[in-house]
Amino acid sequence: MARSLRRAFLMLALLAVTAQARAESPASAAEPRAQQGAAERSLEDEVRARDDRIDDLERKVDVLVDELSHLRTQVAVPEEPELVSAYGLGPAASKIYGVERGLSLGGYGEANYTNAVDGGGTDRADFLRLVTYLGYKFSESIIFNAEIEYEHATTGSTATSGSGEVSVEFAALDFFWKEALNARTGLVLLPMGFINEVHEPPFFFGVQRPETERRIIPSTWRENGAGIFGRLREDLEYRAYVVTGFNAAGFSSSGIRGGRQQGNRAVAEDLAFVGRLDWTPAEAWLLGGSLYAGDSGQTGLPDARLVMWDLHAQYRSGPWQARALFAMNRLSDAGDLSRALGLAPGSPVAEQMLGGYGELAYDVWPLLTGSEAKYLAPFVRVEYVDPQNQVPSGFSRDGNKRFWLGTVGLSYKPHPNVVLKLEYRQFAPDEGDIPNEIGLGMGFAF
Repeated sequence: MARSLRRAFLMLALLAVTAQARAESPASAAEPRAQQGAAERSLEDEVRARDDRIDDLERKVDVLVDELSHLRTQVAVPEEPELVSAYGLGPAASKIYGVERGLSLGGYGEANYTNAVDGGGTDRADFLRLVTYLGYKFSESIIFNAEIEYEHATTGSTATSGSGEVSVEFAALDFFWKEALNARTGLVLLPMGFINEVHEPPFFFGVQRPETERRIIPSTWRENGAGIFGRLREDLEYRAYVVTGFNAAGFSSSGIRGGRQQGNRAVAEDLAFVGRLDWTPAEAWLLGGSLYAGDSGQTGLPDARLVMWDLHAQYRSGPWQARALFAMNRLSDAGDLSRALGLAPGSPVAEQMLGGYGELAYDVWPLLTGSEAKYLAPFVRVEYVDPQNQVPSGFSRDGNKRFWLGTVGLSYKPHPNVVLKLEYRQFAPDEGDIPNEIGLGMGFAF
């Protein structure tokens, strides 16, 4: 390809220069000898000039061919910068903040197989999600960033299951002013817990996300809103938004997850505040907390004011990684709301919901191979989830919703952004049975 391009450019250049030389050469043999000598010298000068121009063109053609070859290589195998989390978003979602100008593309995906080992459930294999990150940097101070998610492989239904969906997980404009004060508006991820903002599969342990961050903090959770974010000091970072609140019509004995409006023609009669503060006292440590507060009645239901908070800590040093999180929800008017929703006396919306977990992992790859080229980490997580911790007067708890969960597993990364996962989850509910599971998973981010 490169040789053909060089040859074509040289032939075109030679034809053009030769035609010009012929047009400017003496046209008549009857000229005086002196004039002919001058013409011959002039022709020699022009031939030398022509040769110089050809040499110059050849150098330019070489440069052009090299550039085209480099461009072809970049389109096929682009240089991949290290993925680093920024401004509260996942590493792949943060790519746009590292480009000089224009468009940025990224994404992630994950699939899993779940085996109900006690025979109490159905074994499943699911291509859970494929995500596209789309960003555009208008200038140094204005950036658009978005996540588009395709769930369960198809939007059509099958004999096995209902339809999947295509959703905008977040889509926001960032306006940068200075390190301590910037603005964000659009469909935003609420800054609570670990998983809601950073949910790319290579960057959390386990095939399944922690249940506390599904049932108490309803990840993935996004709402229409606007707010500010920034770094107050080198070790102190914050985010604070005003967003559309939950719609309590979707609350149940399982919790508040069904009340997320997700930016879909959201009722905005009740707004909410959410804020987060993270402190990194040392390079290995992150300590922080989040707070959400707002009414959820929206369309004629009781006010159902929800206050949610979490405390979280993370430690990363060498082969060690550890996390701990505790979250609690308090809901006013839970009794009136449960009656308005027609819920049974044994399955109310709770006044108080809570959950927490501790997690520990260690990378054994350097011990086994003597190198750090890959990553292999056994991990363990112990979790307690109770979306029925306190129920309103006149109602009783649903004990099957309250459980301990122990998870042990393995994460293998042949590449920093590619992961293969194995886990075993053992449930211990207060009442009834929840099948234990073996899970296999794969995930990637780019």
